[in-house]
Amino acid sequence: MTPFSIAGIQMHVSASHSNVPIMKHKIDVMMSVYPWVQMIMFSELCPLGPLTYNAMEFPNETEKEFCDIAKRYGIWLIPGTMFQKKDSQVYNTASVINPQGEVVGRYNKMFPFYPYEVGVTGGDEFLMWDVPKVGKFGLTICYDMWFPETSRTLAVNGVDVILHPTLTATIDRDIELSLVQATAAINQCFIFDINGLGDGGTGRSIVCGPDGRVLHQASTGEELIPIEIDIERVKRSREMGVLRLGQPLKSFRDRNIQFDIYQPGAQLPYLNTLGKLHKPTRFEQIAEVLQTNGEEPTVLQNWMNKLKI
Repeated sequence: MTPFSIAGIQMHVSASHSNVPIMKHKIDVMMSVYPWVQMIMFSELCPLGPLTYNAMEFPNETEKEFCDIAKRYGIWLIPGTMFQKKDSQVYNTASVINPQGEVVGRYNKMFPFYPYEVGVTGGDEFLMWDVPKVGKFGLTICYDMWFPETSRTLAVNGVDVILHPTLTATIDRDIELSLVQATAAINQCFIFDINGLGDGGTGRSIVCGPDGRVLHQASTGEELIPIEIDIERVKRSREMGVLRLGQPLKSFRDRNIQFDIYQPGAQLPYLNTLGKLHKPTRFEQIAEVLQTNGEEPTVLQNWMNKLKI
């Protein structure tokens, strides 16, 4: 058995002021009540909220505050994400801090929630790191999980635990809970999906094991979620199968097919029929109704063009 204790913190996130003082207080409470915890993580955009005008360069004083508190308690710390200014771009960035208070890596969210996460650039590098004598960890952020290639890349590189800070305040949270379970099962790993509250989400954080079963699902209030996991369960599942049944990673390894859609230069004409990536508008709905009824919405289209809709 290889035990390791990870705690998610589901808390209220404000978009109007810094949440860092409350985060530090929550860490103090966690370590007072549960001193055996070895790693703490928060939700996406927890420190400063979900507005890009808070973007800053890295490293910065806020990140340093988290480094100091990680060192004080001797814990691994993932303080959610913050918007990062870099090379005239804005990224949604998570820092990973070790028990010595050092930043061992930063991960930029690969798939911003377009067309709603306006002005944010997607990253192009994965982040995986070893916790000595424990296992291999990796990060994805929120909408990344809707793209199975992200989690699969981590799994085939030996990641045992995927940490997934998220900010979901929309009506698709039920779908995401299913995605977390499915992703844990098909990649045979632990997943800690921690959501915020208020301006930072609707809660309902979830932790799943390598067989896809739910280890804990939070409600919609503030909650400390300390869970001790056994990393050996990942190896056992990957060797013997999910519930001693399917062995998806082995089958992926031994597949006969090369997926053409991933080959450089692949032509995917169907995707071009789906239209542009943008927020639907009421004008477009009206135009669709007119076209369905065989009418030509020329005047409406002219207005849409003027408004650049």
